[in-house]
Amino acid sequence: MTETPPLVDQHCHGVLRTELGLGTFEAELGPRAARPAPGTTFFDTQAGFAIRRWCPPLLGLEPHCPPARYLARRRELGAAEAGRRLLRGSGTAVYLVDTGVPGDLTPPGEMATSAGAEAHEIVRLEPLAGRVADACGTVEEFLSSLAGAVYGAARTAVAFASAAAVRGGLALEPGAPGPGEVRRAVSHWLAIRRPGELPAAPVLLRHALWTAVGTGLPLQLHLGDDDPMPLGDFAAATSGLGTSLVLLHGYPHHRSAARLTGLFSHVYADLGTALATTGARAAAVLAETLELAPFGKLLYSSGARGLPELHVVGARLFHEALGRVLGGWVGDGAWARRDADRVATMLAGANARRVYGLA
Repeated sequence: MTETPPLVDQHCHGVLRTELGLGTFEAELGPRAARPAPGTTFFDTQAGFAIRRWCPPLLGLEPHCPPARYLARRRELGAAEAGRRLLRGSGTAVYLVDTGVPGDLTPPGEMATSAGAEAHEIVRLEPLAGRVADACGTVEEFLSSLAGAVYGAARTAVAFASAAAVRGGLALEPGAPGPGEVRRAVSHWLAIRRPGELPAAPVLLRHALWTAVGTGLPLQLHLGDDDPMPLGDFAAATSGLGTSLVLLHGYPHHRSAARLTGLFSHVYADLGTALATTGARAAAVLAETLELAPFGKLLYSSGARGLPELHVVGARLFHEALGRVLGGWVGDGAWARRDADRVATMLAGANARRVYGLA
């Protein structure tokens, strides 16, 4: 395989600005709010081994060095310099940054400066609705302000994102809720919510989704660990409206996500955390996805959050998996090299540039 072109990371988050000890660094490797069992470590995972393989050379160390040595070198350089070296070593040209998660994470502008790359914002709908509700006292004020906030964000953002499929169940009612239904749900929510609370009622989530659909920007849908096939009705309802749906995560149901991309012209699938999660098995997961999805419907992402190391791991595992899968098919004579190079370019960034309207 020829070298994969610079990447467009179509879904990621900012990185932490703070120095990290062994415990805090390790916590970022595992599931959110989880801790390793006594006597074990999250470094003993596919993600942990991948970090030890790919990140130490970017900080001047040998691959596979012990975690304690790696973290000592990280502290020696400082969080800012270590982050700069890691991000610039990932081979990423464009970052699309979801700014809707909590934590002291770098915003798109700071990511761009540190990485020496281009960065754009993805606006998450639930935190946006929460901020609007904090400033509103009546139903009408909230509905008007939410519409204004969504359409205002659409002037500078490249996409919206939502966890509605997880929060409200993947089998969302496909159509937009009626005005009376929305007003009743908003009235109830405003009466009981605490400051900072995000909307969770299915009616509110559907209203936010359909408001975003009206802008025409792509809409990223977090799938969690669930099978995305129940989203088929929502995909059918949004067909032909000009909004692309991008299915995020979903491993181990990556085959179902790939199948949906073939059923609906406006549905795309993310190659992000499935590859980072499976580590040394990433090539097998990528090959399974390519069995079902049209090649123009798959988008690279790191899915990284918090640790700049996860940006490196996502990029390197993607490069390695792509080289093994497509290179193997070229070696077997099943594919021509020029076609493999073209598909690699599509997955690495050309598809994302088309979907998000990037120059």
